[in-house]
Amino acid sequence: MPQPYPIHRANLISKLILVLVLLLALSIALSAQTIKGQLIDGQSEMPLIGATVELVSVEPRRGATTDLDGYFSLADIPPGRHTLRMSYLGYESRNLPNVLVTTGKETILNLSLEESIARLDAVTVTAKTKPGEAINEMATVSSQTFTAESVNRFAGGRADVSRMASNLAGVATSDDSRNDIVIRGNSPAGLLWQLEGIPIPNPNHFSTLGTTGGPVSALNPNMLGNSDFATSAFAAEYGNAIGGVFDLNLRKGNRDRYEFMAQLGTFSGLEAMAEGPLNDNGGSFVVSFRNSFVGFAEAIGIPIGTNATPDYRDLTFNVDFGNSKAGKFSLFGIGGTSNIDFLGTETDSTDLFANPGENAYADSYFGVLGLRHNLITGDDTYIRTVISGSIQGGDFRVNELNDLGEDDLLTTKVDDETTRYSLKTYLNSKINKRLTVRTGVQLESIGLVTTVDDRDGSPDLDGDGVRDLLRLRDFDGAFGLYQAFGQLRYRLGEKATVNAGLHAQYFSLSDAFALEPRLGFRYQASQKLTLTAGYGRHNQTPALPVFFFRDLTTDSPDANQNLGFLTADHYVVGGDLAFAPNWRLKTEVYYQNLSNIPVDNFSSSFSILNAGADFVFPERGSLVNDGTGTNYGVELTLEHYFANNWYLLFTGSLFESKYSGSDGVERNTAFNNNYVANLLAGREWAFGKQQQHRFTINLKVTGSGGRYYSPVDLEASRELQTDVRDESLAFTERYTDYFRTDLKFGVQLNSATRKFSQSFFIDFQNLTNRENIFQERFNPVTGEVNTVLQSGFFPDFQYRVQF
Repeated sequence: MPQPYPIHRANLISKLILVLVLLLALSIALSAQTIKGQLIDGQSEMPLIGATVELVSVEPRRGATTDLDGYFSLADIPPGRHTLRMSYLGYESRNLPNVLVTTGKETILNLSLEESIARLDAVTVTAKTKPGEAINEMATVSSQTFTAESVNRFAGGRADVSRMASNLAGVATSDDSRNDIVIRGNSPAGLLWQLEGIPIPNPNHFSTLGTTGGPVSALNPNMLGNSDFATSAFAAEYGNAIGGVFDLNLRKGNRDRYEFMAQLGTFSGLEAMAEGPLNDNGGSFVVSFRNSFVGFAEAIGIPIGTNATPDYRDLTFNVDFGNSKAGKFSLFGIGGTSNIDFLGTETDSTDLFANPGENAYADSYFGVLGLRHNLITGDDTYIRTVISGSIQGGDFRVNELNDLGEDDLLTTKVDDETTRYSLKTYLNSKINKRLTVRTGVQLESIGLVTTVDDRDGSPDLDGDGVRDLLRLRDFDGAFGLYQAFGQLRYRLGEKATVNAGLHAQYFSLSDAFALEPRLGFRYQASQKLTLTAGYGRHNQTPALPVFFFRDLTTDSPDANQNLGFLTADHYVVGGDLAFAPNWRLKTEVYYQNLSNIPVDNFSSSFSILNAGADFVFPERGSLVNDGTGTNYGVELTLEHYFANNWYLLFTGSLFESKYSGSDGVERNTAFNNNYVANLLAGREWAFGKQQQHRFTINLKVTGSGGRYYSPVDLEASRELQTDVRDESLAFTERYTDYFRTDLKFGVQLNSATRKFSQSFFIDFQNLTNRENIFQERFNPVTGEVNTVLQSGFFPDFQYRVQF
């Protein structure tokens, strides 16, 4: 977000200490809780009947067996962190550490086991611990799972899943204002968002057409189940992405009892959540509503991060109708609205977004509604179908100010609305213990209405002394994106697994077709060492704003509609070494070859690979697919899983990100930081008469190389009174290195014998008040180039009750 208000630190800290003391006084004795969930076959997703689930972190140990639907329940579990062991005849047993139990909410888990392919009399049953392994069994390399608990735990996260992803190796972060995900030097536009298996629009407040990030996330981490994040050579079912995939799942509600949660957070706002049983078929519901609380934050002295007043709200729900003869249905949805006014009289030249000579008004909205159906057609086969409709839109208006500080000349007006209707269906069949096959189709119909009127850099053709308001974009129509895929997972033996697939897609607007092979190999070299390798060809349509630029020289409204797919060939090899209990060392080396990149049809330095580095997409016409690029690097992850009340995570990346425009000159991309490093660590202390409460400290230190940028052409900028870059020196200058430290304190209190818990966190973000550079840009008010800084020190807090 933009520059924060001044901080009344002493007053704020004294208030927080008082709140903490009151919370401690409210919390007394211990109340036990329940761990329950479902255990399934990892490949067929069929329930495992009669499997054993054992709690091994308490003495005496206790256990349960799964019922006909694979469900289990362990009652009277003391609050804290626990370890489960799952076992089933003919399957590889598994340990699940770090299961967090609080008194305010039952812990609900969705677990899976993998069938052993060795002869039973030759099997030595060993409980494997695989934290972070991808949920999608077709994923081989560069994929891992994340949990909502980790999103809330890490420092500097703002309850934002995108910012959580920035802790992973290969993901670069050097921008506090937005949560764009930059993977291995790729533009954030190369990311695919999925929810419940179906593509969704940008799930952020204040989002704009064609972008994949924003200043405030509309994804509620309290509503998310375990989800996957892929950064390279992803599985064949994922299409229309060249950078990465965020494959999100919503959690199910408690099917046995009603539970409630209320929360207050600086960025997530005021939140209320309810969940519980729905019917006698094992159905459940969970629903949450959030609303920003800017006025409240200002009243108690907490900075909101901008001189403007952001207002936003979102609703998320998931309704599981349980089992029926027709299969299993669930209805899910997410939606949000947001608006913000940047008033020139209330800002200065250092604000990240605002111009003191203008008033700007931004409104945006989006929504997704989907129906998911799962039908079992055989002992080890199911058909899954998801249909959805989505809408995303917004408008942005800028007016110059008159002498009285009031709206005067309209300089920019943007109106967009995108609607999508999607169908995805696939058949998954576990042929035998070695072979699993998945094949399906995905169909999308996309409708778009978009207009852009702008005066920046335009001529004064009518001679009235005012730059003309020109229409740069004007489209009202529909088109389709159609995809099909087939993939298989074959276990060559206990140690070796091959994932192979083929993906095809067709885009009707530009009549583009692509066929994409995918291949992955995993080899368990020893009990501690796993080796992986993968290849994938991936294609993606350019972001929608690129297609609809109006060429003013010809007045053509479709100057770019002949553009084909961007293409990326991914190559990656890696190793994962569990060198000690609770420790892992993982490394990957990758190379990406980018081709068919849209560039100018004349000699220039422009490339669409740099789109997404600014708030808007470049307005360029008559582009051609002649550009190229390369991304290559090495990544390292050193991790101590949460055990013995502490964790540590270090991720580091050394990489290069280059491109060539139509002039054939190789240059740095806007996302070439060269290096990124994150260090996260945390410690918990139990306290209370029965050690039922928790005090936590979490630290995050982030550093990265500065981004390359094109210098301002000062003479041209003064003449046109807008920011103009010198493209002959494209990406030859570089900002200083980015560095930031965040420190988070928390307390979790499990209260009296009733089912009630509460937690309080305060996250001191940019603890050292480091002055990281956001941008060097031309200021038309001063006529000079100003240095705009990123967010300074500010505390983010969160208070939650569960019952």
